Amino acid sequence: MALPVVAIVGRPNVGKSSLFNAIARRRTSIVEPTAGVTRDRVTAVCDIDETYFELVDTGGHGIVDRDDLDDHVERQIQYAIDQAHLILFIVDAREGLSPLDRDTAELLRRNDTAGRVRLLANKVDEPHMEAGVGEFARLGFGDPLAVSALSGLGRTALRELIQDAVTGIADEVPVDPVMKIAIVGRRNAGKSSFINALAGEERVIVSEVPGTTRDSIDVRFEKDGRTIVAIDTAGMRKKSKIADDIEFYAHSRVTRSIRRADIVLFLIDATVPVGQVDKRLGGLIAGEYKPCVLVVNKWDLAKGRASSEDYGEYLAKVLREIDYCPVAFTSAITGRNVYSAIDVAAGLFRLSRTRVGTGQLNQALQEALAANAPRAKRGRKAPKFFYATQVSTQPPTIVLFVNGPALVTRNYERFLVNRFRESLPFGEIPIRLVFRGRRERTSAP
Repeated sequence: MALPVVAIVGRPNVGKSSLFNAIARRRTSIVEPTAGVTRDRVTAVCDIDETYFELVDTGGHGIVDRDDLDDHVERQIQYAIDQAHLILFIVDAREGLSPLDRDTAELLRRNDTAGRVRLLANKVDEPHMEAGVGEFARLGFGDPLAVSALSGLGRTALRELIQDAVTGIADEVPVDPVMKIAIVGRRNAGKSSFINALAGEERVIVSEVPGTTRDSIDVRFEKDGRTIVAIDTAGMRKKSKIADDIEFYAHSRVTRSIRRADIVLFLIDATVPVGQVDKRLGGLIAGEYKPCVLVVNKWDLAKGRASSEDYGEYLAKVLREIDYCPVAFTSAITGRNVYSAIDVAAGLFRLSRTRVGTGQLNQALQEALAANAPRAKRGRKAPKFFYATQVSTQPPTIVLFVNGPALVTRNYERFLVNRFRESLPFGEIPIRLVFRGRRERTSAP
């Protein structure tokens, strides 16, 4: 379903991302004093009194990007302008009218945006500053609305402005996604190309420059009549290589994106060996108990490659913490097998919501105990298991009652997880085990 689009446009460092977060009422876009932090279109589905719209943050018009991505950023701004029903043209009240503001105004006029533009003077952090915003009327879009993302000045008027502009364009309630998928991987693994293949358009910037993506970007797409959200994330790199605060925030949002996703697609670059960053990502995914598809990307470019079966075995050896994950082989740049990977993800999503009966679960437990009974360690008695029950899904969480939780070693826990994977319908998804103490019943003398 197409919602009305509200795009935020302006030169660098006028507070577009801060206003985006204030309107969306959540911290989505990275906010940092350095100009040019936002490059892609960052979007959020928002509502004002149940009037729904898609809010779009854009990069700064006229930015001189340190990685020479100026043209890419400008193209993303143009996409936002073309699709917008309302354009919030943001200027900086503290710095006053600038040549770049005039350039942005000319850009909007060239795109025949008459009637779609509302001028906002941001950073009016003190009431006395309102008197100085009149000079921006020279841009040709009327008197600006004075707002402050920091103090909240003008927030009610801004919400009313947006609501008036989008009411009646689409009165449907947006469909909640059936599944949220985080696309993660090291730098230049092809995550943005993968997202664009799913979206069917240049939704995010694709470049050979490492670290192009900074924000976590939600992209909604339809498959088999269902709405799915794919979350593009910044490429992971070694912590020692994180150069500045921008990279730090981007890095931390990868973790947050994994936590809020239902499924993770872990992109592996087939043209280079699996490295420490990949292994650390594997550990992070395992630690969050997220179902994961290992997506071997650029498979068409891998020279002297092994067979897909041999490569799958290689991944199981080097990514031991997630060796149970299914493997898909794709070429994001051509779109080959991209949707097949989504089908695999959908299968894992269904499995992650599976419940097994207590009888089936305890039979699996007894078979595991019979195959490998727990032994006493370092003078302590051996753990004795009484019964097990599944208490939740996503991930399947199994509580095992035992005479002493501390008696269960990490190795024996791994053994139980592997046996449960073999005997229960959880073969390719993570299982969380919780050990709880229970005293043995003794008969009366």
